[in-house]
Amino acid sequence: MPQSAFRLPDGFDYDGALAATVQATGRTLKLDFAQPLAAPPAGFTDHLTAVIGGAEWPLGEARPDPSDPTSLLVALDEPVVGNKTGTARGTADVRYDGRGGLSDLDGNVVREFWSSGPNRSTYQLRTRWADEVGPGNAHPEYPRPQLTRDAWRNLNGRWQFAAAEAGEQPPVGRTLKERILVPYPVESQLSGIERHEDRMWYRRTFTVPADWHIGSGKRLKLNFGAVDWRSEVYVNGTKVATHESGYDKFSADITDALKPGRTQELIVGVHDPTDAASGENPPLGKQRLDPSGIWYTPSSGIWQTVWMEPVSRDHVDSLKLTPDVAGGKLTVEARGVRDGVPVTATAYEGRRKVATASGRTGRPLTLTLHDPRLWSPDDPFLHGLKVRVGSDRVGAYFGMRSIAVEKINGVARTVLNGEPVFMMATLDQGFWPDGLHTAPTDEALAHDLKVHKRLGFNSVRKHIKVEPDRWFYWADRLGLLVWQDMPAMTAGVNPSATSRARYERELKEMLDEHISSPSVVMWVTFNEGWGQYDVGRVAEQAKAWDPTRLVNGQSGLNLGVDGGTGDIMDEHGYPSPALPPAPTGSAPWSAASTAAWAWRCPATPGRSSSRTSTSTRPPTPTTTWRNSTRSGRWSAGGATAPSTPRSRMSRAS
Repeated sequence: MPQSAFRLPDGFDYDGALAATVQATGRTLKLDFAQPLAAPPAGFTDHLTAVIGGAEWPLGEARPDPSDPTSLLVALDEPVVGNKTGTARGTADVRYDGRGGLSDLDGNVVREFWSSGPNRSTYQLRTRWADEVGPGNAHPEYPRPQLTRDAWRNLNGRWQFAAAEAGEQPPVGRTLKERILVPYPVESQLSGIERHEDRMWYRRTFTVPADWHIGSGKRLKLNFGAVDWRSEVYVNGTKVATHESGYDKFSADITDALKPGRTQELIVGVHDPTDAASGENPPLGKQRLDPSGIWYTPSSGIWQTVWMEPVSRDHVDSLKLTPDVAGGKLTVEARGVRDGVPVTATAYEGRRKVATASGRTGRPLTLTLHDPRLWSPDDPFLHGLKVRVGSDRVGAYFGMRSIAVEKINGVARTVLNGEPVFMMATLDQGFWPDGLHTAPTDEALAHDLKVHKRLGFNSVRKHIKVEPDRWFYWADRLGLLVWQDMPAMTAGVNPSATSRARYERELKEMLDEHISSPSVVMWVTFNEGWGQYDVGRVAEQAKAWDPTRLVNGQSGLNLGVDGGTGDIMDEHGYPSPALPPAPTGSAPWSAASTAAWAWRCPATPGRSSSRTSTSTRPPTPTTTWRNSTRSGRWSAGGATAPSTPRSRMSRAS
């Protein structure tokens, strides 16, 4: 609708602002008038109200525009967030009550007015770590803490980049025009691209250290932490891998694609439809091509570390580590290697060897630990582990802990290491203003979890996203109980048979990749009905894949509708600020029973966090907060509700 529709018709006397525009810096609001103005008196902005993007904005002083006598420049006490191109959504709506002493050069008083205009800000939120990021230090840490090797090379940094079309051949031998910083999503500030592409090419060259002796007893393995969504990898023009999933890692043995000489060419092609109506409906979490409300900017392309390493012909791809607290044992299973290879595993407490076992691959090893030190949020002790498979040697760690639902005095409770545990958690969505899915640095990644601990939380629900391995390492090391969500398919879309098969394949991969992390105590297979189907069957399947952890089969909607599958009953609610009466009769209290209450308020200027928090707690009402700057919603949790023999846990959704 044109702005003229909100002004008086021609012939009526109007002396107010014709337009209001947030300037590129995000720190100035420009008001345009039809006539030259006198300098506004002190206190003028006390009579001016600016609502920008739905939030009332704090104003500083106003002054005439030195380059245009018909305009005023109003300082904004907090910067308005825009985008790289100055085309952000939202308007600046300005009201003046007519009592601030504003007048034109002839002394005519400007009366009350209401005007509006666009947000042309190019200011963007950044964390304090963003300025530390560059081509030489883009996530330089070893990316796989539970399967370490001494020799490796990080391939993060500046790559060539180009948008692509369907059916294009890989740009072998061609220099691409743009540059992107890997491993930051193409849409992110830190990538240097800052736009979405459905299809794209990445290209770089690399050299292989001569002392790795590739081809003479050693093989060269190329590893990707995650690429969203479908990827094809070429080395020197030879396709070496295809992969489909935005949240799990994959590797390729590229030895046979290497050419004589030092310089090798690496090309990665990516297709990411996100939630496009014509797309394949992959698991995507909260990514949306049209982000708004609770939906966020996509994280397409390479978004986790790329690295290479020399490996033996017989080498382990992953370790499945299963603690048995009651029996004082650890089961070690070397995966991805042929049967019959000699294998030895040795556990350590600090530098002290506490257990060792040997055998051959194809059967798990069992290590017996006498009176082991247990892992818990209060004492997150990690045992060291060294595994030798043939000539392959890897390092790892594990935590001795158990998690279950048990009845205590007739009440279903979650128990950690045989003791009731009170889980107080945030709903951590893992989006960064500068890196989107990718934290700017490892320090930033750890900082979020350290703050959890400092604020008194002992748990975190990783919501609709799977983090890099180093996030789980920090959760393991710091001592946080993790509820791990499976990223949902598109909400409101009934998934096809192909999409369902893909979803379960990616669910299995998520469980397999993080099954050895002691911090992970629960798998959440569906959330609030988003893309869900066969709820009970999928929950039972997850439990069969990993019987050592709890399963929350339908977070937010499973009270009595999922056929009794899963370990947790989970209700999301926003009742008014009130608590129902305490339950009476035979229905027991659960492990943690809660309700939530919420109210609406505008986004807070200057607040960069869009994290969402929740908690689980016993019947005594307590409060926990969530904030989504994008949606402008705050909420807090209280407590109510009886339970069945399954543990009931709830959160503000």
